Amino acid sequence: MAKPLPAEELSAIEAVIRSHPGGASLGQIAATLAAEIPSRTLQRHLRSLTENGRLVRKGERRWAKYYLPGGAQAVPPAADAAIPLSGGGKEVLAYVRQPVERRKPVGYDRRFLDAYHPNASTYLDDGERAHLSKIGAVETGDQPAGTYAKQILNRLLIDLSWNSSRLEGNTYSLLDTRRLIDFGEEAEGKERLEAQMILNHKGAIEFLVNAAEDIGFNRYTILNLHAILANNLLADEAAAGRLRRIAVGIEKSVFHPLEAPSVIEECFDQALATLAAIGDPFEQAFFVMVQLPYLQPFDDVNKRVSRLAANIPLVKRNLAPLSFTDVPRQAYTDAILGVYELRRVDLLKDLFIWAYERSAARYAAVRQSLGEPDPFRLRYRAALQEIVGEVVRAHMGRKAAAAHITSWIGQHIGEADRERFRDLAEREIVGLHEGNFARYRIRPSDFAAWQAAWGLT
Repeated sequence: MAKPLPAEELSAIEAVIRSHPGGASLGQIAATLAAEIPSRTLQRHLRSLTENGRLVRKGERRWAKYYLPGGAQAVPPAADAAIPLSGGGKEVLAYVRQPVERRKPVGYDRRFLDAYHPNASTYLDDGERAHLSKIGAVETGDQPAGTYAKQILNRLLIDLSWNSSRLEGNTYSLLDTRRLIDFGEEAEGKERLEAQMILNHKGAIEFLVNAAEDIGFNRYTILNLHAILANNLLADEAAAGRLRRIAVGIEKSVFHPLEAPSVIEECFDQALATLAAIGDPFEQAFFVMVQLPYLQPFDDVNKRVSRLAANIPLVKRNLAPLSFTDVPRQAYTDAILGVYELRRVDLLKDLFIWAYERSAARYAAVRQSLGEPDPFRLRYRAALQEIVGEVVRAHMGRKAAAAHITSWIGQHIGEADRERFRDLAEREIVGLHEGNFARYRIRPSDFAAWQAAWGLT
């Protein structure tokens, strides 16, 4: 017969965890206990308390934390301290933090979509939309769609690719992501799928920014956005950019998505029509973050599509983008579960507003550091990147470069702008150095070979 565990030790452990509302790790518990308990014994006690429902464990191995079941004690600090929560947000959080077996299984409820009437129903109230509009406004004048996103594209590619991938559990660091995007260098010891996920984000962001005039909440945009984000990541390659034909489940959730392909397609088209009719860009952004993951129209990669699609109205209106800066993964997961299992947007709205405030502040600082952009350089940004990259990657010397530039300009630049463009391209090439060549997507090996050909080594 197994020896019964000492009740006083178990009670002491519970008392320690009660004093840590944000959860306590194994080390914190051991350090706080008045009486020393051997590590293996403490682990056995914690396992017993968890199995008997007296404690809740979140996380794995050394990152595991223990909470008292229910109430604020089961809420990690990232969810209730970093992000200000509304009363409704706290209610949602308390529910989704219960063990799965205590939550009621639910299926997709089409009434959640049907009940929303564009510009009459709203998830964000007047004050919230006004606040977001104020902090997201950018002085671009009467410029085409995507102008602001192009100005900060180098930063946006890294920020949004990293943060959105991180929310999916990708373990690349910010520095790893920068090296992958700038130089194509994969991080050592990482799964190749992680690099693919980040590069897919990069391609999807470039698609949204470069096609800013043409994108919208329509099948062309969303299906192609999914195809880019899902590239080389799905078991069925043909499922990239195609609506779901199979049943799917949601890990660690009691939510069961739709299974009938015909109904999935109907709801998908209805959601797009609703989105296209919404007048406010922030309401559009939030609506797609709510309804697209809830519908699960694709085999996988639904949340990634929703996060990037939330930027469609922001890119088109030249507003600060949403890059999910500093958003804790668990907080985002909890907020999405609140939509899945309760059809309540309170927690996701708290997170959305907080995340946009962080993103808008970041890009305001970025814009200040960049100064006022030269409109001519902005107009020919892609052309400059192409010609400078060609010269360096082909390791051209000065004479070959001059001839290539002349020929290239004659084919690609209007006569009125040729001289000014030539001067700008030549200054860009002469001004290349080890600290700025990455913005032209040039590899270090190509840069070194070009320097030798140019007579700089």
